[in-house]
Amino acid sequence: MDIIQTEDQFKALITEIKSKPNYKDPVGFGIARVDVGQLNSDKVLQATYPVVNWGENFGSAAIFMEALREQGITVDSTQSEVVCNVNLPFLESCLKAFTPYSDEAFGDAHKNIQVISNLYAQIKEAGMREGEFRIVFIFEDTACISVEATYLKLYALSLAKAELRSLNLNGAFGALPNVAWSAGQPIELDYLRAYEIELKFANEYPHVDFVDKFPRFLQHIIPADNTRILETAKVRFGAQLHAGTTVMPGSSYINFNAGTTGVSMVEGRISSSAIVGDGSDVGGGASILGVLSGTDGNPISVGKNCLLGANSVCGIPLGDACIIDAGISILEGTKIGVYPDALEKINEVNAKMTLVGEVFKGKQLAGLNGLHFRQNSMTGEVTASRSTREIKLNADLH
Repeated sequence: MDIIQTEDQFKALITEIKSKPNYKDPVGFGIARVDVGQLNSDKVLQATYPVVNWGENFGSAAIFMEALREQGITVDSTQSEVVCNVNLPFLESCLKAFTPYSDEAFGDAHKNIQVISNLYAQIKEAGMREGEFRIVFIFEDTACISVEATYLKLYALSLAKAELRSLNLNGAFGALPNVAWSAGQPIELDYLRAYEIELKFANEYPHVDFVDKFPRFLQHIIPADNTRILETAKVRFGAQLHAGTTVMPGSSYINFNAGTTGVSMVEGRISSSAIVGDGSDVGGGASILGVLSGTDGNPISVGKNCLLGANSVCGIPLGDACIIDAGISILEGTKIGVYPDALEKINEVNAKMTLVGEVFKGKQLAGLNGLHFRQNSMTGEVTASRSTREIKLNADLH
């Protein structure tokens, strides 16, 4: 690729590349460093992306594809995922194209140029092993195939570049290997089995923090300044935390493809696919069921300014300003009494749905605003009434 001198020449080059047959803008793309198996170098254990492009920066994508083409590598945009090795000639071609912007590549500007420049300098100085750095394109959001593309999707979720529940993560568990994690690094389990005797006698057996297909959120994501995660094990990579969220230790947990869309307090469990709205409090030991935990595959969203009491279970979507008292389970099949006075007040704040009756199943109340679920301590009956308590988080804590 010739050195591009001006921004106009750069724009003309992008137009030329995009006009070529079979060109297609990717859904997402990025350059990753990969960790491979200690025994099997063809087995990818993890992919780390310093910069993730999702529905953006298509000019950089075009340059990357053209630089690969010059190395004899055709990017087949009819495939859902394409993974290619990065080498010095590829980086040199990219740098030639990005020349008009090289002086601006600092701070938050031109992140992809920063990636190319830093990686080029690193490889020139220290070299690299074959396949250590790879460029990944996702052209269709279909089921996951490769480790690299699966990680790219998980990054998009955790960085809030993609909305929760918006990406196809089918196949993720099959794509990702189960590995031992030690100080943030993945170790192939077969390697530990093969060298167990030598490692233990030499006192070099690693401290294994956990064994899982997914790393932890904080191994890859830098949270917002006002976001607190008091124990690293409590948030799985692929979760999404809105700025201001606090995740306490103890019984809290946020799974992948789940999280918060506003300032929230989390002391309970947010299962995969569950979403908690702004100003809501998931109390100690409370659990929001995931799609595999009794919700008939219906993902649960908890609205704004809700309170899930300690050790409660939420198995239905909740609207805004709802309360589930401590220790109560509200599932789709739970029988819930709603008496006439309470029913009238509930209907007033849910104009689009008018309830008729005195006993309802939980799924009939799904998504309604202003519900307060209680249990009569004398009879054991679960009831719903119009919530009169305003849920406010302590601003000093968020």
